[in-house]
Amino acid sequence: EIATTKTLSHLRYFKVKYQAANTPQSDVKQNTWWRASIPTEAREFSAIAFFCGRKLATTLDIPVGIICAPYGGTRIEAWMPIERLRKFNPDDYKEASELSEDAAKKSAPGLLYNGMVYPLNPYTIRGFAWYQGESNAHNIEAHEMLFPRLVRSWRDYWNDADMPFYYVQLSSLNRPSWPLFRDSQRRMMYTIENTGMVVSSDKGNPTDVHPTQKREVGQRLACLALNDTYGFKHVVPSGPLFRKAEFKKGAAYVSFDHADGLRPANEGEELLTFEIAGEDRTFYPAKAVVQEDGKVKVWSKEVKHPTIVRYGWQPYTKANLVNGAGLPASTFRSDY
Repeated sequence: EIATTKTLSHLRYFKVKYQAANTPQSDVKQNTWWRASIPTEAREFSAIAFFCGRKLATTLDIPVGIICAPYGGTRIEAWMPIERLRKFNPDDYKEASELSEDAAKKSAPGLLYNGMVYPLNPYTIRGFAWYQGESNAHNIEAHEMLFPRLVRSWRDYWNDADMPFYYVQLSSLNRPSWPLFRDSQRRMMYTIENTGMVVSSDKGNPTDVHPTQKREVGQRLACLALNDTYGFKHVVPSGPLFRKAEFKKGAAYVSFDHADGLRPANEGEELLTFEIAGEDRTFYPAKAVVQEDGKVKVWSKEVKHPTIVRYGWQPYTKANLVNGAGLPASTFRSDY
């Protein structure tokens, strides 16, 4: 991709250097500068940020700047103002002095916010793109409390309560907590205003927490922004999102948003990974077909009276439902 990329004079990239700090900093770490989107510089770009920015810049035909503040393996707590965390539960967090240097940078409250987010406030920012969660997936309940606080804290700092905040749902990986964490991320779209979620479970890897297919994820972030922030309503913003399930005549009938053209990802395939359960909450693999009315009918001869339906409920999933734009459906469970 780097070798074949064309120079885009109106795409620029700024990578914030690693900087953990006990107090808010007035500037980012030295030796950081804006880079042009040319082959010799593109290697420094975040791949997802590059593909997102390139699609925005070429579609909008206006200058686009991407500010990337990355630190691998970090918990959400490190990216939030310390006062927001103290309101949450002050007893849950150790002081940075009690942790190793690396652990402190990755998990201690506020350190990366102080060093890598706070200094960016002079910039006028159109919106945020967030890809994190792997290090918080072990404690879903805490993350459900913390994520809205993170969003609010960043919006408050830029003095704009409606700033778009788009995030990437965790991909597929063989870690037991990930199906429920992905569904938690999906549900938070409906409780936090002006947010959107990109599905990446179709681009995961069973053993690699850093799957290599970055282009599609970046382009999906751009589609969200184009539709929702920039008003390009002909751009499909998302794959199918679970709306509701009706249970009758021994089957589940599932409705989705962004559902035009529902189909398996590959022609001729059956829909995979749908499961249903009855009152005993024991799930069985199920057949699934797209009906003419756009709903997905799900049934199994093992469950005569289904009450719950779920989809893609495996840590590493082969879920394959997409819409007409080829965007994948989010995994879900109907009873949460």
